[in-house]
Amino acid sequence: MTSRSQPSSLWEYANPVRFMRLSDWLLPVVALGAVVLTAIGLIWGFFLTPDDFRQGSTVKIIFLHVPSALMAINAWIMMLVASLIWLIRRHHVSALAAKAAAPIGAVMTLIALFTGAVWGQPMWGTWWAWDPRLPSFLILFLFYLGYIALWSAIDDADTAADLTSVLCLVGSVFALLSRYAAFFWSQGLHQGASLSLQPGTRMDWAYKAPLYVAMAGFVLIFVALLLAGTRTEIRARRMKALIARERMQA
Repeated sequence: MTSRSQPSSLWEYANPVRFMRLSDWLLPVVALGAVVLTAIGLIWGFFLTPDDFRQGSTVKIIFLHVPSALMAINAWIMMLVASLIWLIRRHHVSALAAKAAAPIGAVMTLIALFTGAVWGQPMWGTWWAWDPRLPSFLILFLFYLGYIALWSAIDDADTAADLTSVLCLVGSVFALLSRYAAFFWSQGLHQGASLSLQPGTRMDWAYKAPLYVAMAGFVLIFVALLLAGTRTEIRARRMKALIARERMQA
């Protein structure tokens, strides 16, 4: 017999009460892990790794650029999954989680664009190039802004969730282009993937090890902010429901 205190399936965490109970103890743990891993990865990468023989110290921007670009794309993919869950199963927590993820993803995209420009200027001789990956990443950032604006423009939460979910489906094309543009257009200025499962050495472990740590830290930053943001959205939804109920009773 299954205990009532234990969820029998993953879907039960879509219940706001269960989600709040789980995230209440999970959030501090994830936040602590995010601070520790990010600090270790960035300090290790920026101060304890040697300069590259071709790019010099400029290569160390990779410890900010790659993790932020990774989360910029994966945040949208997470929003896509949450949006599909909302459209199919109508779980409010999934819609609110997608809403909470959008500002985080937008900031990650902005960091990736800025650090990419700083990295590209000494390498390419320009702050911006119409390389296939760069415009697709910029368009992804604009989709983030549009997604956030659409949520703010519609008063009815369910209607907003429906329309933003459709927008998320469309924007996913540019999320995939941002990830795989270097494979589709091999003549672009942007270098190939720094980390790959394909055979061959792309990066020395002197850089790869701290980069992995920084990436893990950024993943936990995203999860921590996502949990905090979703909790805030749930509380805001409850507050609106209570205010509406009081107005009806008055």
